[in-house]
Amino acid sequence: LLRSESRKLEFAVRAALGASPARLLRQFITEGMVLAIAGGVLGAAAASWSMQALTRLIPADMLTGMPYLEGLSLNFRGVAFAAAISLMAALLFSLTPALRLKSPRIREGLAGRGSAGTLWRRLGANLVVVELAIAMVLLVSAGLLGKSLYQLLHVDLGFQPDHLASLAVAATGSGYEKNEQMVALGRLIVSRIASLPGVESAGISSVLPVSFNGNTDWIRFVGRPYHGEHNEVNQRDVSSDYFKTLHAKLLRGRYFTESDDATKPHVVIINQKLADMYFPGEDPVGKQIGNLSLDPNSLREIIGVVDNIKEGPLDSEIWPAEYTPFNQSPDNYFAVIVQTSQAGESLLPSLSATIRQIDPNLGTMGEATMNERLSDSPSAYLRRSSAWLVGGFAAIALVLSLVGLYGVVAYSVSRRTREIGIRMALGAQRCSVYRLILVEAAGLAAAGITAGIIGSLVAATLMRGLLFGTAAWDAPTLAGISAALAVAALLAAFVPARRAAKVDPMVALRYE
Repeated sequence: LLRSESRKLEFAVRAALGASPARLLRQFITEGMVLAIAGGVLGAAAASWSMQALTRLIPADMLTGMPYLEGLSLNFRGVAFAAAISLMAALLFSLTPALRLKSPRIREGLAGRGSAGTLWRRLGANLVVVELAIAMVLLVSAGLLGKSLYQLLHVDLGFQPDHLASLAVAATGSGYEKNEQMVALGRLIVSRIASLPGVESAGISSVLPVSFNGNTDWIRFVGRPYHGEHNEVNQRDVSSDYFKTLHAKLLRGRYFTESDDATKPHVVIINQKLADMYFPGEDPVGKQIGNLSLDPNSLREIIGVVDNIKEGPLDSEIWPAEYTPFNQSPDNYFAVIVQTSQAGESLLPSLSATIRQIDPNLGTMGEATMNERLSDSPSAYLRRSSAWLVGGFAAIALVLSLVGLYGVVAYSVSRRTREIGIRMALGAQRCSVYRLILVEAAGLAAAGITAGIIGSLVAATLMRGLLFGTAAWDAPTLAGISAALAVAALLAAFVPARRAAKVDPMVALRYE
């Protein structure tokens, strides 16, 4: 649009030589359509490539739970949207300059100067303010999402995820029908893996931490009246060294031992959440819990309380949980978790090989370190992909806004060359010329940033569901993005300001 203003003399000459307004309008439309169609085609191609790239970044096991992404491609609605945007751009590029085809303005073009330049500069300035506001909204959104991802990955898990490796085991073949056989298998797997070089300890759990809140049990408390309350808790079967392997903190009582098997009274360890909910102000150790009918076989004595281990997703609340000895309640499907003294990735092949050496019919799957599981979890992936996607849009918007600001300021400098020359001829210093141009750019930046802050607060309020541990009114993010955008805007205006400060007064006085 700014470049079309610099061609006003060209179109004035064309009109003077007999070109009709319709002929000039066709030229504007042709040029606008070429730009818009080229941009639309390239944008649609980039969108199609981006969708494929983003889909490939989704972990395979997570992708199986996302059937709505099967066959994802640029469909008719996407193409129609791109075509609509391109048409709007073509109309903007074509009709806005065409409004100046009226004869009085064309004659101004032959004179070389006129009041239309001021109106044109104001239009460009307003568009730059809008661009800066959009860039501000996207940058703040990306910043909030990035901060949410950081908070999510540093949430208190109740255990140390570093140097932890894990895999799932399925014992479905013959020879594992009885509980005694499963207990023997679990002990053998733990002992063989614990003897591997680089392994400090190993444990078993029916469900890995940070997986899901589920596999629950409904419980009652011995010695308390029951009125049909829904006391639902997470239930996990774990081996004696499980908590030691996780470095989970024991708050009261004791851990399980290998002697806590089917020949001994049934015991259970609870987490702090369960203790706070159902035993407020009292020590739960020594109390008994059971199923809803309090069958004798279901009664278990609480022997310990551990710190809250996050069993569900990273962004979920802590649920009350009970942990029962694997030796008293084994399962054919379980997870092995290993504490290593070296990088966990290097031990994963050895873990699978060791289990297959015990029994080639045992199935193993899901080999990964705990940090990999946390990073690839759905909650982390959602925020990370959102942050990258919005961040990409923000980077594009930032570049466009800075280029637009540069163009408006450069055009303003070109329109004020004669004025600047007169100022310098009358004794104005270069620093005052710098200040004259940078103040204009600062005004545009301030208007865009102010509008962007308002839009950012609205956008952050609308995307509260994606934020974690971060307020929509996050002052450090707003202040940091505002300062960065202001500095970038002034840097973009520095080049035309420097050009203006180097104007030769004699050349400027002969300008136009």
